[in-house]
Amino acid sequence: MKIRKALVTAANPRQRTLPLQTLMDQQGEPKSALQVVLEEAAGAGIEEFGVIVCPGDEAAYAEACGALRSRVRFVAQPAPRGYGHAVLCGREFIGGEPFLHLVGDHLHVAHGKTSCARQLLAIAEAENTSVSAVQPTRESHLTSYGAIGGRLVGGERPLYQIEAVLEKPTPTVAEQQLIVPGLRAGFYLCFFGLHVLGAEIFTLLEQHQAAAPDQPLGLSPALHTLASRQRYLAFAVAGRRYDIGAPYGLLLAQLALSLAGRDRDQVLTQLVELLALRRE
Repeated sequence: MKIRKALVTAANPRQRTLPLQTLMDQQGEPKSALQVVLEEAAGAGIEEFGVIVCPGDEAAYAEACGALRSRVRFVAQPAPRGYGHAVLCGREFIGGEPFLHLVGDHLHVAHGKTSCARQLLAIAEAENTSVSAVQPTRESHLTSYGAIGGRLVGGERPLYQIEAVLEKPTPTVAEQQLIVPGLRAGFYLCFFGLHVLGAEIFTLLEQHQAAAPDQPLGLSPALHTLASRQRYLAFAVAGRRYDIGAPYGLLLAQLALSLAGRDRDQVLTQLVELLALRRE
């Protein structure tokens, strides 16, 4: 499996401006959140990008791409018909190839030198199948993410066979349907905002859309169907996701990037000084 293309969804009307927010990257350079997302994928070997946007947002997003603009194609989602529909809008761009899927309002900070995207792509290429990145997440945050149930199949690697996918489940439902043996009590495997998917996901999305044409189209139900039909894995990457649309999400993402970057000592010093002032 060779993954050349990435599909970035950024068409949620309530979150359309989030990828345009400016942060300081790990090298201390001001960049949009979108550019940070694109550069992580490009650094992992992605050659072409499709970005799903709201109609009329193309110019603002083009400016936010930075040096990668020439490698980006914009696809407008004509109406806000759901996350799954946004992914489906990228079908023509992707063609029949496997692809990396990212969401435009999530940033990732790896725990080591290998980026989260590169970790996931390496697993997908080695296993030759669809793989979603996951992160152990406290049950109190379940209603913010899609979550999976399954079993460990990677031995010492945190690689799981997915058996069920639910979108934003309650803790009660998760306890009944999404238990993963070996995971700490009160934690579940939630999506990370990174997926490697085969082109068959578009067929599944079309099928779900045809079954409920008047309902918003989600991605998680199609992923659940995918898990029932073929080998579909989850990998707990060494890193953390930061949802910049969550309360204080942009602040936390900026802190994470800064503390993992060139200006770590300077930022730590300023944080300590700020905390000292708050105690006076």
